[in-house]
Amino acid sequence: QVQPVESGGGAVQAGGSLRLSCAVSGYSYSYYCMAWFRQAPGKEREGVASIARDGSTNYAESVKGRFTISKDNAKLTLYLQMNSLKTEDTAMYYCAAALCSPSSRPHFAYYNYWGQGTQVTVSS
Repeated sequence: QVQPVESGGGAVQAGGSLRLSCAVSGYSYSYYCMAWFRQAPGKEREGVASIARDGSTNYAESVKGRFTISKDNAKLTLYLQMNSLKTEDTAMYYCAAALCSPSSRPHFAYYNYWGQGTQVTVSS
């Protein structure tokens, strides 16, 4: 079992950058697919970026070319580098994990371990 804990959120002006981190406890971290989700007020939660066990990635169309997901298995940490931030990126960002096979592709379909979230606010 893993327990994600997010950090790195904050307030930034449009065009700026932030890097979110997700520290994951649990010896079986390397057996999990990981992802970042976000939820803005009044909107449904949406997948932002995901990464499979082999390091392959998948992004929402709205963040392609601006966000980069990565992981450091040795440090048990997941990252989300967010560049060229827009006001519409304002949301609570969540880190999530799901046990997956070595051949699994990065996905947003099912995750059963969630962090508490970190707030990202982008102002114009």
